[in-house]
Amino acid sequence: MRRSLAGVALAVTSMVALSFLIPLGALVMSLVKEQSVTAAEQRAAALAPVLTLTTDPSALRESAAGLDAAEHLVVHLPDAQSLGDSQAPVKLLERAQQGRESISQKTPGGWICLQPVVLPGDRVAVIENFVPDEELTRGVKASWAVMLLLAVGLVGGSVLVADRLGAKVVRSSKKLAQASHTLGQGNLDTRVEPMGPKELRDAGVAFNAMAHRMTELLAIERELVADLSHRLRTPLTALHLASERMAGTPESARVEAAVHALESELQAIIAAARTPLAVGPMGHGMRSAETSTGRQATGTGSAEGPRCEAADVVRRRTAFWAVLAEQQDRPCSLDLTQEPTAVSLSDDDIAAVVDALIGNVFSHTPPGTAFGVRVARTAQAVELVVEDSGPGIPEPDRALSRGSSTGSSGLGLDIARRAAAVTGGTMRIAHGPRGGAHITVVFALAPPARPERGPRGSRRRARWWPRNR
Repeated sequence: MRRSLAGVALAVTSMVALSFLIPLGALVMSLVKEQSVTAAEQRAAALAPVLTLTTDPSALRESAAGLDAAEHLVVHLPDAQSLGDSQAPVKLLERAQQGRESISQKTPGGWICLQPVVLPGDRVAVIENFVPDEELTRGVKASWAVMLLLAVGLVGGSVLVADRLGAKVVRSSKKLAQASHTLGQGNLDTRVEPMGPKELRDAGVAFNAMAHRMTELLAIERELVADLSHRLRTPLTALHLASERMAGTPESARVEAAVHALESELQAIIAAARTPLAVGPMGHGMRSAETSTGRQATGTGSAEGPRCEAADVVRRRTAFWAVLAEQQDRPCSLDLTQEPTAVSLSDDDIAAVVDALIGNVFSHTPPGTAFGVRVARTAQAVELVVEDSGPGIPEPDRALSRGSSTGSSGLGLDIARRAAAVTGGTMRIAHGPRGGAHITVVFALAPPARPERGPRGSRRRARWWPRNR
Protein backbone atom coordinates (compact mmCIF):
# COMPACT_ATOMS: atom_id res chain seq x y z
CA MET A 1 0.00 0.00 0.00
CA ARG A 2 2.84 2.38 0.76
CA ARG A 3 4.31 1.66 -2.66
CA SER A 4 0.96 2.32 -4.33
CA LEU A 5 0.48 5.64 -2.57
CA ALA A 6 4.03 6.70 -3.38
CA GLY A 7 3.51 5.69 -7.01
CA VAL A 8 0.30 7.72 -7.25
CA ALA A 9 1.99 10.75 -5.69
CA LEU A 10 4.93 10.38 -8.08
CA ALA A 11 2.69 10.12 -11.14
CA VAL A 12 0.41 13.03 -10.20
CA THR A 13 3.22 15.35 -9.14
CA SER A 14 5.29 14.50 -12.21
CA MET A 15 2.38 15.31 -14.53
CA VAL A 16 1.75 18.60 -12.75
CA ALA A 17 5.45 19.50 -12.83
CA LEU A 18 5.74 18.64 -16.53
CA SER A 19 2.60 20.64 -17.39
CA PHE A 20 4.30 23.69 -15.89
CA LEU A 21 7.92 22.99 -16.83
CA ILE A 22 7.43 22.57 -20.58
CA PRO A 23 5.56 25.88 -21.25
CA LEU A 24 7.67 27.71 -18.67
CA GLY A 25 10.89 26.53 -20.29
CA ALA A 26 9.65 27.61 -23.72
CA LEU A 27 8.62 30.98 -22.27
CA VAL A 28 12.05 31.54 -20.73
CA MET A 29 13.78 30.79 -24.05
CA SER A 30 11.42 33.12 -25.92
CA LEU A 31 11.95 35.93 -23.40
CA VAL A 32 15.75 35.63 -23.55
CA LYS A 33 15.70 35.68 -27.35
CA GLU A 34 13.33 38.64 -27.45
CA GLN A 35 15.45 40.61 -25.00
CA SER A 36 18.64 39.94 -26.99
CA VAL A 37 17.02 41.01 -30.31
CA THR A 38 15.45 44.11 -28.73
CA ALA A 39 18.81 45.12 -27.27
CA ALA A 40 20.44 44.72 -30.69
CA GLU A 41 17.79 46.86 -32.37
CA GLN A 42 18.17 49.49 -29.69
CA ARG A 43 21.96 49.64 -30.19
CA ALA A 44 21.50 50.04 -33.95
CA ALA A 45 18.91 52.79 -33.44
CA ALA A 46 21.24 54.59 -30.99
CA LEU A 47 24.03 54.72 -33.58
CA ALA A 48 21.78 56.24 -36.28
CA PRO A 49 21.89 59.86 -34.97
CA VAL A 50 25.69 59.71 -34.91
CA LEU A 51 25.72 58.55 -38.53
CA THR A 52 23.55 61.49 -39.61
CA LEU A 53 26.04 63.90 -38.07
CA THR A 54 29.30 62.43 -39.37
CA THR A 55 30.59 59.68 -41.59
CA ASP A 56 34.11 59.81 -40.21
CA PRO A 57 35.24 56.17 -39.80
CA SER A 58 37.19 56.80 -36.63
CA ALA A 59 34.30 58.59 -34.96
CA LEU A 60 31.88 55.89 -36.03
CA ARG A 61 34.17 53.11 -34.71
CA GLU A 62 34.49 54.90 -31.39
CA SER A 63 30.72 55.32 -31.09
CA ALA A 64 30.10 51.70 -32.10
CA ALA A 65 32.61 50.44 -29.54
CA GLY A 66 30.86 52.48 -26.85
CA LEU A 67 27.51 50.94 -27.72
CA ASP A 68 28.65 47.32 -28.30
CA ALA A 69 31.79 46.06 -26.62
CA ALA A 70 31.55 42.76 -28.47
CA GLU A 71 32.21 44.57 -31.76
CA HIS A 72 29.11 43.11 -33.41
CA LEU A 73 27.97 46.58 -34.46
CA VAL A 74 28.97 47.23 -38.13
CA VAL A 75 28.36 50.32 -40.29
CA HIS A 76 27.98 49.96 -44.03
CA LEU A 77 28.65 53.38 -45.65
CA PRO A 78 27.21 54.41 -49.05
CA ASP A 79 30.60 54.12 -50.73
CA ALA A 80 30.57 50.36 -50.01
CA GLN A 81 32.99 50.74 -47.10
CA SER A 82 32.19 48.57 -44.06
CA LEU A 83 33.42 49.47 -40.60
CA GLY A 84 33.79 46.05 -38.91
CA ASP A 85 33.33 42.34 -39.68
CA SER A 86 29.99 41.93 -41.37
CA GLN A 87 27.86 38.77 -40.88
CA ALA A 88 24.98 39.90 -43.09
CA PRO A 89 24.38 38.24 -46.45
CA VAL A 90 24.95 40.48 -49.47
CA LYS A 91 21.38 40.13 -50.74
CA LEU A 92 20.04 41.12 -47.35
CA LEU A 93 22.25 44.28 -47.33
CA GLU A 94 21.14 45.26 -50.81
CA ARG A 95 17.54 44.82 -49.80
CA ALA A 96 17.98 47.07 -46.77
CA GLN A 97 19.80 49.76 -48.79
CA GLN A 98 17.56 49.74 -51.83
CA GLY A 99 14.29 49.21 -50.05
CA ARG A 100 15.24 51.38 -47.05
CA GLU A 101 13.53 48.96 -44.64
CA SER A 102 14.57 47.66 -41.28
CA ILE A 103 15.29 43.94 -41.27
CA SER A 104 15.45 41.63 -38.24
CA GLN A 105 15.59 37.87 -38.91
CA LYS A 106 17.34 34.62 -38.19
CA THR A 107 20.51 33.85 -40.07
CA PRO A 108 22.97 30.95 -39.86
CA GLY A 109 24.86 31.28 -36.57
CA GLY A 110 22.63 33.89 -34.96
CA TRP A 111 20.24 36.80 -35.48
CA ILE A 112 20.87 39.78 -37.79
CA CYS A 113 19.42 43.30 -37.37
CA LEU A 114 19.79 45.83 -40.24
CA GLN A 115 18.84 49.47 -39.69
CA PRO A 116 19.03 51.81 -42.84
CA VAL A 117 19.92 55.47 -42.27
CA VAL A 118 19.27 58.14 -44.97
CA LEU A 119 22.18 60.56 -45.25
CA PRO A 120 22.29 63.98 -46.96
CA GLY A 121 22.28 63.70 -50.72
CA ASP A 122 19.76 60.84 -50.60
CA ARG A 123 22.46 58.36 -49.74
CA VAL A 124 21.69 55.32 -47.60
CA ALA A 125 23.94 53.78 -44.96
CA VAL A 126 23.08 50.54 -43.11
CA ILE A 127 23.81 49.78 -39.48
CA GLU A 128 24.24 46.05 -38.84
CA ASN A 129 24.10 44.37 -35.41
CA PHE A 130 24.66 40.63 -35.28
CA VAL A 131 23.52 38.60 -32.25
CA PRO A 132 25.18 35.13 -32.11
CA ASP A 133 23.28 32.05 -30.92
CA GLU A 134 25.12 32.08 -27.59
CA GLU A 135 23.63 35.49 -26.83
CA LEU A 136 20.13 34.30 -27.82
CA THR A 137 20.25 31.44 -25.26
CA ARG A 138 22.38 33.01 -22.55
CA GLY A 139 21.05 32.01 -19.09
CA VAL A 140 18.41 29.63 -20.51
CA LYS A 141 20.17 26.45 -19.35
CA ALA A 142 20.72 27.86 -15.87
CA SER A 143 17.03 28.78 -15.64
CA TRP A 144 16.04 25.35 -16.83
CA ALA A 145 18.35 23.72 -14.28
CA VAL A 146 16.80 25.75 -11.45
CA MET A 147 13.28 24.87 -12.55
CA LEU A 148 14.20 21.20 -12.93
CA LEU A 149 15.74 21.18 -9.46
CA LEU A 150 12.61 22.72 -7.99
CA ALA A 151 10.46 20.18 -9.83
CA VAL A 152 12.55 17.28 -8.54
CA GLY A 153 12.33 18.68 -5.03
CA LEU A 154 8.56 19.02 -5.37
CA VAL A 155 8.17 15.45 -6.66
CA GLY A 156 10.49 14.03 -4.03
CA GLY A 157 8.70 15.93 -1.26
CA SER A 158 5.29 14.75 -2.39
CA VAL A 159 6.49 11.12 -2.60
CA LEU A 160 8.03 11.39 0.88
CA VAL A 161 4.83 12.82 2.36
CA ALA A 162 2.74 10.15 0.63
CA ASP A 163 5.09 7.44 1.92
CA ARG A 164 4.82 8.74 5.48
CA LEU A 165 1.05 8.87 5.26
CA GLY A 166 1.01 5.41 3.71
CA ALA A 167 3.31 4.08 6.45
CA LYS A 168 0.89 5.32 9.08
CA VAL A 169 -2.04 3.67 7.33
CA VAL A 170 -0.11 0.42 6.77
CA ARG A 171 1.05 0.34 10.39
CA SER A 172 -2.52 0.66 11.61
CA SER A 173 -3.72 -1.99 9.16
CA LYS A 174 -0.96 -4.42 10.15
CA LYS A 175 -1.69 -4.03 13.85
CA LEU A 176 -5.39 -4.60 13.23
CA ALA A 177 -4.65 -7.68 11.09
CA GLN A 178 -2.20 -9.04 13.68
CA ALA A 179 -4.76 -8.55 16.44
CA SER A 180 -7.36 -10.37 14.36
CA HIS A 181 -5.02 -13.34 13.85
CA THR A 182 -4.18 -13.40 17.55
CA LEU A 183 -7.85 -13.31 18.49
CA GLY A 184 -8.55 -16.08 15.98
CA GLN A 185 -5.86 -18.23 17.62
CA GLY A 186 -7.68 -18.01 20.95
CA ASN A 187 -6.16 -15.06 22.82
CA LEU A 188 -9.38 -13.37 23.96
CA ASP A 189 -7.51 -10.57 25.76
CA THR A 190 -6.27 -9.16 22.44
CA ARG A 191 -7.12 -5.50 21.91
CA VAL A 192 -5.82 -2.81 19.53
CA GLU A 193 -5.07 0.86 20.06
CA PRO A 194 -7.14 2.82 17.51
CA MET A 195 -4.79 4.86 15.35
CA GLY A 196 -4.36 6.11 11.81
CA PRO A 197 -7.08 7.63 9.61
CA LYS A 198 -10.63 7.97 10.92
CA GLU A 199 -11.82 4.87 9.09
CA LEU A 200 -9.08 2.71 10.62
CA ARG A 201 -9.68 4.20 14.05
CA ASP A 202 -13.35 3.31 13.73
CA ALA A 203 -12.35 -0.20 12.66
CA GLY A 204 -10.10 -0.51 15.73
CA VAL A 205 -12.90 0.62 18.05
CA ALA A 206 -15.28 -1.86 16.39
CA PHE A 207 -12.68 -4.65 16.77
CA ASN A 208 -12.29 -3.96 20.49
CA ALA A 209 -16.07 -3.94 20.94
CA MET A 210 -16.36 -7.22 19.01
CA ALA A 211 -13.63 -8.89 21.11
CA HIS A 212 -15.24 -7.68 24.34
CA ARG A 213 -18.65 -8.92 23.26
CA MET A 214 -17.17 -12.25 22.17
CA THR A 215 -15.63 -12.72 25.61
CA GLU A 216 -18.96 -11.90 27.26
CA LEU A 217 -20.84 -14.37 25.05
CA LEU A 218 -18.33 -17.15 25.73
CA ALA A 219 -18.56 -16.48 29.47
CA ILE A 220 -22.36 -16.63 29.28
CA GLU A 221 -22.17 -19.87 27.29
CA ARG A 222 -19.83 -21.43 29.85
CA GLU A 223 -22.15 -20.44 32.67
CA LEU A 224 -25.03 -22.02 30.78
CA VAL A 225 -23.04 -25.23 30.35
CA ALA A 226 -22.25 -25.27 34.06
CA ASP A 227 -25.90 -24.70 34.97
CA LEU A 228 -27.14 -27.41 32.64
CA SER A 229 -24.51 -29.83 33.92
CA HIS A 230 -25.49 -29.05 37.48
CA ARG A 231 -29.09 -29.91 36.69
CA LEU A 232 -27.97 -33.43 35.78
CA ARG A 233 -27.07 -34.09 39.40
CA THR A 234 -30.71 -34.74 40.23
CA PRO A 235 -31.10 -37.80 37.98
CA LEU A 236 -27.57 -38.83 39.02
CA THR A 237 -28.70 -38.92 42.65
CA ALA A 238 -31.60 -41.12 41.61
CA LEU A 239 -29.17 -43.49 39.96
CA HIS A 240 -27.16 -43.63 43.20
CA LEU A 241 -30.25 -44.61 45.12
CA ALA A 242 -31.17 -47.22 42.51
CA SER A 243 -27.69 -48.74 42.68
CA GLU A 244 -27.92 -48.94 46.47
CA ARG A 245 -31.20 -50.81 46.18
CA MET A 246 -29.52 -53.21 43.78
CA ALA A 247 -26.82 -54.02 46.31
CA GLY A 248 -25.98 -57.69 46.38
CA THR A 249 -27.00 -58.36 42.79
CA PRO A 250 -24.42 -59.26 40.06
CA GLU A 251 -25.11 -56.02 38.19
CA SER A 252 -24.78 -53.73 41.21
CA ALA A 253 -20.98 -53.37 41.05
CA ARG A 254 -20.97 -52.46 37.37
CA VAL A 255 -23.85 -50.02 37.78
CA GLU A 256 -22.12 -48.39 40.75
CA ALA A 257 -18.86 -48.07 38.79
CA ALA A 258 -20.70 -46.50 35.84
CA VAL A 259 -22.49 -44.05 38.16
CA HIS A 260 -19.20 -43.02 39.80
CA ALA A 261 -17.59 -42.53 36.40
CA LEU A 262 -20.54 -40.41 35.23
CA GLU A 263 -20.39 -38.32 38.41
CA SER A 264 -16.66 -37.80 37.92
CA GLU A 265 -17.21 -36.69 34.31
CA LEU A 266 -20.02 -34.34 35.33
CA GLN A 267 -17.92 -32.78 38.08
CA ALA A 268 -15.09 -32.23 35.60
CA ILE A 269 -17.45 -30.47 33.17
CA ILE A 270 -18.78 -28.16 35.88
CA ALA A 271 -15.26 -27.36 37.13
CA ALA A 272 -14.07 -26.59 33.61
CA ALA A 273 -17.02 -24.30 32.90
CA ARG A 274 -16.53 -22.40 36.17
CA THR A 275 -12.82 -21.70 35.72
CA PRO A 276 -11.70 -18.34 34.23
CA LEU A 277 -12.17 -18.23 30.48
CA ALA A 278 -9.13 -19.28 28.45
CA VAL A 279 -8.85 -21.07 25.16
CA GLY A 280 -6.71 -24.16 24.83
CA PRO A 281 -5.26 -25.91 21.76
CA MET A 282 -8.51 -27.73 20.96
CA GLY A 283 -10.51 -24.51 21.11
CA HIS A 284 -12.31 -25.19 24.44
CA GLY A 285 -11.72 -23.73 27.86
CA MET A 286 -8.70 -25.11 29.73
CA ARG A 287 -8.84 -26.07 33.36
CA SER A 288 -6.01 -26.26 35.87
CA ALA A 289 -4.90 -29.47 37.52
CA GLU A 290 -6.41 -28.37 40.85
CA THR A 291 -9.92 -27.84 39.47
CA SER A 292 -10.07 -31.00 37.36
CA THR A 293 -11.38 -33.63 39.75
CA GLY A 294 -12.60 -36.12 37.18
CA ARG A 295 -9.31 -36.70 35.36
CA GLN A 296 -5.88 -36.17 36.90
CA ALA A 297 -3.41 -34.39 34.62
CA THR A 298 0.03 -35.80 34.10
CA GLY A 299 2.59 -33.06 33.60
CA THR A 300 -0.04 -30.47 32.53
CA GLY A 301 -0.52 -26.94 33.78
CA SER A 302 3.07 -25.84 33.18
CA ALA A 303 4.10 -22.56 31.61
CA GLU A 304 5.05 -24.50 28.50
CA GLY A 305 1.44 -25.51 27.74
CA PRO A 306 -0.54 -28.75 28.08
CA ARG A 307 1.31 -32.04 28.15
CA CYS A 308 0.34 -35.59 29.02
CA GLU A 309 1.22 -39.25 28.56
CA ALA A 310 -1.15 -40.46 25.87
CA ALA A 311 -0.79 -44.16 26.77
CA ASP A 312 -1.90 -43.57 30.38
CA VAL A 313 -5.01 -41.67 29.30
CA VAL A 314 -5.88 -44.32 26.69
CA ARG A 315 -5.53 -47.06 29.32
CA ARG A 316 -7.90 -45.28 31.75
CA ARG A 317 -10.54 -44.47 29.14
CA THR A 318 -10.42 -47.96 27.62
CA ALA A 319 -10.98 -49.41 31.07
CA PHE A 320 -14.08 -47.22 31.40
CA TRP A 321 -15.48 -48.43 28.07
CA ALA A 322 -14.54 -52.03 28.85
CA VAL A 323 -17.38 -52.19 31.42
CA LEU A 324 -19.99 -51.34 28.78
CA ALA A 325 -18.27 -53.66 26.28
CA GLU A 326 -18.62 -56.55 28.72
CA GLN A 327 -22.33 -55.87 29.06
CA GLN A 328 -22.76 -56.02 25.26
CA ASP A 329 -20.49 -59.05 24.86
CA ARG A 330 -17.97 -57.08 22.83
CA PRO A 331 -14.46 -58.55 22.90
CA CYS A 332 -12.08 -55.69 23.68
CA SER A 333 -8.29 -55.74 23.32
CA LEU A 334 -5.76 -53.15 24.46
CA ASP A 335 -2.14 -52.96 23.31
CA LEU A 336 0.00 -50.15 24.79
CA THR A 337 3.62 -49.37 24.11
CA GLN A 338 6.03 -49.28 27.04
CA GLU A 339 7.87 -46.27 25.64
CA PRO A 340 7.11 -42.68 26.72
CA THR A 341 4.22 -41.16 24.76
CA ALA A 342 4.27 -37.48 25.78
CA VAL A 343 2.17 -35.25 23.50
CA SER A 344 1.34 -31.53 23.61
CA LEU A 345 -2.31 -31.99 24.62
CA SER A 346 -4.08 -32.16 27.95
CA ASP A 347 -5.54 -35.33 29.46
CA ASP A 348 -9.01 -34.07 28.61
CA ASP A 349 -8.14 -33.61 24.92
CA ILE A 350 -6.74 -37.16 24.58
CA ALA A 351 -9.69 -38.55 26.55
CA ALA A 352 -12.11 -36.76 24.23
CA VAL A 353 -10.44 -38.40 21.23
CA VAL A 354 -10.56 -41.87 22.78
CA ASP A 355 -14.19 -41.45 23.85
CA ALA A 356 -15.17 -40.21 20.40
CA LEU A 357 -13.53 -43.11 18.55
CA ILE A 358 -14.69 -45.89 20.90
CA GLY A 359 -18.12 -44.27 21.17
CA ASN A 360 -18.44 -44.52 17.39
CA VAL A 361 -17.80 -48.26 17.64
CA PHE A 362 -20.68 -48.66 20.11
CA SER A 363 -22.96 -46.35 18.08
CA HIS A 364 -22.41 -47.78 14.61
CA THR A 365 -21.77 -51.49 15.17
CA PRO A 366 -24.14 -54.11 16.59
CA PRO A 367 -23.58 -55.62 20.07
CA GLY A 368 -21.02 -58.39 20.06
CA THR A 369 -18.74 -56.62 17.57
CA ALA A 370 -15.14 -56.88 18.68
CA PHE A 371 -12.84 -53.87 18.75
CA GLY A 372 -9.27 -53.14 19.70
CA VAL A 373 -7.25 -50.14 20.88
CA ARG A 374 -3.53 -49.83 20.30
CA VAL A 375 -0.95 -47.14 21.11
CA ALA A 376 2.37 -47.32 19.27
CA ARG A 377 5.44 -45.12 19.42
CA THR A 378 7.51 -44.10 16.37
CA ALA A 379 10.61 -41.93 16.15
CA GLN A 380 8.66 -38.69 15.90
CA ALA A 381 5.04 -39.45 16.80
CA VAL A 382 2.54 -41.42 18.87
CA GLU A 383 -0.06 -43.45 16.96
CA LEU A 384 -3.48 -44.23 18.41
CA VAL A 385 -5.27 -46.99 16.48
CA VAL A 386 -8.92 -47.95 17.04
CA GLU A 387 -10.25 -50.79 14.86
CA ASP A 388 -13.31 -52.99 14.90
CA SER A 389 -14.82 -55.96 13.07
CA GLY A 390 -17.98 -54.10 12.02
CA PRO A 391 -19.13 -53.03 8.57
CA GLY A 392 -16.52 -50.27 8.31
CA ILE A 393 -16.82 -46.74 6.95
CA PRO A 394 -17.87 -46.70 3.25
CA GLU A 395 -16.83 -43.07 2.56
CA PRO A 396 -13.80 -42.20 4.74
CA ASP A 397 -13.24 -38.72 3.27
CA ARG A 398 -16.86 -37.72 3.70
CA ALA A 399 -16.93 -39.09 7.25
CA LEU A 400 -14.53 -36.36 8.38
CA SER A 401 -17.04 -33.61 7.54
CA ARG A 402 -19.49 -32.63 10.22
CA GLY A 403 -23.08 -33.52 9.44
CA SER A 404 -22.31 -34.99 6.01
CA SER A 405 -22.28 -38.67 6.91
CA THR A 406 -25.50 -40.65 6.75
CA GLY A 407 -26.75 -41.43 10.24
CA SER A 408 -23.87 -39.63 11.93
CA SER A 409 -23.04 -36.03 12.87
CA GLY A 410 -19.35 -36.52 12.17
CA LEU A 411 -18.42 -34.75 15.41
CA GLY A 412 -16.40 -37.60 16.88
CA LEU A 413 -14.06 -38.00 13.92
CA ASP A 414 -13.74 -34.23 13.59
CA ILE A 415 -12.68 -33.99 17.25
CA ALA A 416 -9.97 -36.58 16.65
CA ARG A 417 -8.81 -34.88 13.45
CA ARG A 418 -8.53 -31.46 15.12
CA ALA A 419 -6.63 -32.89 18.08
CA ALA A 420 -4.09 -34.46 15.75
CA ALA A 421 -3.77 -31.23 13.76
CA VAL A 422 -3.03 -29.24 16.91
CA THR A 423 0.14 -31.27 17.49
CA GLY A 424 1.07 -31.27 13.81
CA GLY A 425 -0.16 -34.83 13.24
CA THR A 426 -2.68 -36.45 10.91
CA MET A 427 -5.62 -38.84 10.88
CA ARG A 428 -6.25 -41.77 8.52
CA ILE A 429 -9.34 -43.92 7.96
CA ALA A 430 -9.05 -47.28 6.23
CA HIS A 431 -10.33 -50.90 6.27
CA GLY A 432 -8.47 -52.88 8.90
CA PRO A 433 -7.49 -56.54 9.20
CA ARG A 434 -10.58 -57.17 11.38
CA GLY A 435 -12.74 -56.32 8.38
CA GLY A 436 -14.17 -53.08 9.79
CA ALA A 437 -12.99 -49.53 10.31
CA HIS A 438 -9.33 -48.91 11.00
CA ILE A 439 -8.75 -45.37 12.34
CA THR A 440 -5.22 -44.12 13.00
CA VAL A 441 -4.66 -40.81 14.81
CA VAL A 442 -1.05 -39.59 14.73
CA PHE A 443 0.11 -37.14 17.43
CA ALA A 444 3.52 -35.49 17.14
CA LEU A 445 5.73 -36.07 20.15
CA ALA A 446 5.97 -33.19 22.62
CA PRO A 447 9.37 -31.51 22.98
CA PRO A 448 11.44 -32.37 26.06
CA ALA A 449 10.28 -30.63 29.23
CA ARG A 450 12.43 -27.74 30.47
CA PRO A 451 14.14 -27.99 33.87
CA GLU A 452 12.22 -26.36 36.73
CA ARG A 453 13.67 -24.62 39.80
CA GLY A 454 12.76 -26.11 43.18
CA PRO A 455 11.29 -24.17 46.11
CA ARG A 456 14.70 -23.56 47.72
CA GLY A 457 16.44 -22.39 44.57
CA SER A 458 17.89 -25.80 43.72
CA ARG A 459 17.45 -26.89 40.13
CA ARG A 460 15.01 -29.74 39.69
CA ARG A 461 15.06 -31.46 36.33
CA ALA A 462 11.84 -32.78 34.82
CA ARG A 463 11.90 -36.33 33.57
CA TRP A 464 12.01 -36.64 29.85
CA TRP A 465 12.96 -39.30 27.40
CA PRO A 466 14.82 -39.04 24.13
CA ARG A 467 12.69 -39.48 21.00
CA ASN A 468 14.90 -42.22 19.56
CA ARG A 469 15.54 -45.16 21.80
